[in-house]
Amino acid sequence: MSDIIHLLPDSIANQIAAGEVIQRPASVIKELMENAVDAGATQITVNIKEAGKSLIQVIDNGSGMSETDARMAFERHATSKITQAADLFSLRTMGFRGEALASIAAVAHVDLRTRLKGAELGTQLSIAGSTVETVEPVACAEGSVFSVKNLFYNVPARRKFLKSNETEFRNIVSEFERVTLVNPSISFFLYHNEVEVYNLPAAGLRQRIIHVFGKSQNQKLLPVNVEASLVTIEGFVESAGAAKKRGALQYFFVNGRYMRHPYFHKAVMQAYDQLIVPGEMPGYFIYLTLDPATIDVNIHPTKTEIKFENEQPIWQILFSVVREALAKFNSVPTIDFDTEGAIDIPVYHPEKTGEGLVPPQVEVNKSYNPFKSTSSYTPGHHPTQDWSALYKGFENDRPASGVTPPSSPFDFPPEGETPEEKNEELFEGAASSCYQYKLRYIVTPIKSGLVLIDQHRAHVRILFDQYIANLKQRKSASQQLLFPEIIEFTVAESVILPQLQEDLQLLGFDLSNLGNNSYAINALPAGVEQHNPVELIKYIVGTVMELGNKTGDELLNTLALTLARSAAIHTGKTLSPEEMEHLVAALFSSPVNNITPDGKPIMTVFSDEELERRFNR
Repeated sequence: MSDIIHLLPDSIANQIAAGEVIQRPASVIKELMENAVDAGATQITVNIKEAGKSLIQVIDNGSGMSETDARMAFERHATSKITQAADLFSLRTMGFRGEALASIAAVAHVDLRTRLKGAELGTQLSIAGSTVETVEPVACAEGSVFSVKNLFYNVPARRKFLKSNETEFRNIVSEFERVTLVNPSISFFLYHNEVEVYNLPAAGLRQRIIHVFGKSQNQKLLPVNVEASLVTIEGFVESAGAAKKRGALQYFFVNGRYMRHPYFHKAVMQAYDQLIVPGEMPGYFIYLTLDPATIDVNIHPTKTEIKFENEQPIWQILFSVVREALAKFNSVPTIDFDTEGAIDIPVYHPEKTGEGLVPPQVEVNKSYNPFKSTSSYTPGHHPTQDWSALYKGFENDRPASGVTPPSSPFDFPPEGETPEEKNEELFEGAASSCYQYKLRYIVTPIKSGLVLIDQHRAHVRILFDQYIANLKQRKSASQQLLFPEIIEFTVAESVILPQLQEDLQLLGFDLSNLGNNSYAINALPAGVEQHNPVELIKYIVGTVMELGNKTGDELLNTLALTLARSAAIHTGKTLSPEEMEHLVAALFSSPVNNITPDGKPIMTVFSDEELERRFNR
């Protein structure tokens, strides 16, 4: 029997390795930017075309490379960062394994121009599919210029599975932001199809965060800072009032490297306990610095998952410093004594004590007897009390029968049948058909028993069906705002807006582009006027971003469900009998009334037989 195991050719081995390190254009940008940082660059420029599919160019003014180093840099496991295994536990640079450039060169056309500081000439190197095509001297600026063209040109299957340009560009922006946030002393520029996206001058950490995510971030940031024997923690957390349900900016960095760490994330979330509404997420930018020997960054190809030797004590320190920042900067009200109208406090003069001062007097009614009743008392009879006074105004607070309160959220009848007609069928003519339990559930009789309905989920179902019908029929009802609201998006959010603009308009939103990622909100869908327009749109955009690349019906369903969740009545809202009956009638008119669009149960039915069994045990 012949041997069947053999070594793979280098070209194939490099393509396999590239699959672990280079997953998409954003991976290339991350690796090249980190190499530029390691080279000591003070200015890094990134140029991309077609979301990096046709061109990725990274220009830096770092140390540059000699001709020999330029050629060696593209060999697998060729590195200047480590010489022995022990060096893996004392790393202070971004790259160290020598895999990035070899992986990039295996799946793209790469052109490198580089010149050492002080050298007269530089080197130009051209590689395609791991094959060196040309190496020649060239006149160029000090530093390096990496140009990566036609990514995955020789791996059609990988190129086929790349997402749309909008999605890939959003991933590029995400990687770009992570590198810039941890290197505020370096100037960064990003251009997409020759249009400037980012222009970030060297600045302090707070200013870098504001430059990346907008001026509105400035008022939200609370500084955190602590130096302990195990770790130094610095950075910023957002105030509790800035927490939101979608799109929270959450970043952990350790020794200048971005990381994901669910365990430390729980420490931050627990520090906000009782300060934010359940389900909301606070933003944070937290930087940890500690001995490299106590962490292992070599457990994942992208180096975003890091193992800590002292996780539990660091957790406690992190929780304490975040809690302290929230207590110190966010929870204690202050009195400004310099404002007009402040209390006039007289100056105290010891020598004038007693002049013109009258001590407070206490008046006592000596004839008062607490045991003496003001009403006549006869043994065996209770004193008469006017209990009717307790009920004054009680009946006036209740809505009159048959009158719908003006603030009712249910001002639309289901198609083909009025709520009154549906009520008559469902409730068998009961005088009061519905009862609200714990401001969350609606209890109402039906012909076969008793039904318990979640009021929020029921309204989500009703609104979702209405929005989907409007989207499919391409009609909407808008409410113009008297004063347009201005909303500022991050670059990542603004990338997705063109994809959503038409559908948002069909839902009833009217947005005008003001430039620089700012928009004016001119109108909202009818029925959601009571919501904050900026928070509502941010929530919708954040939801779409989190759910990833969706198109067609999937995108429409996501938009409709997100808006329905925002606009629906919530747990804790008191409903009048008329509002409850409108809600139940509209729900039973829906073709799918037992589950929400995302599969959660809306109601529970207790049949007459089940109730009878419970009482005849």
